[in-house]
Amino acid sequence: MPQTDDDLPAFDTGDLEDRDEQRARAALGGRHGALYRNHLRIAQHLDAWAEAEGGRTDVDTHYGAGYTQALHDMAAFLRQTYHLPPGAD
Repeated sequence: MPQTDDDLPAFDTGDLEDRDEQRARAALGGRHGALYRNHLRIAQHLDAWAEAEGGRTDVDTHYGAGYTQALHDMAAFLRQTYHLPPGAD
């Protein structure tokens, strides 16, 4: 089932340092809305990937922690509209 604009931003915002609900909603409705929707879907995938990687026992603990943090950080940057073209809203 396709996700709606209300479903896509339904994620934990506790770790987002620069979360701006108005900016996110404006991006969804702006000229690059399709791109932002894609970014939100990619962020969901990155979070799922990080969770899967977090359970691995075949890698160095410090490496694994850094790797999963990088995946979560990238997801956060995508959600915070950092990778949209200038003037996207």
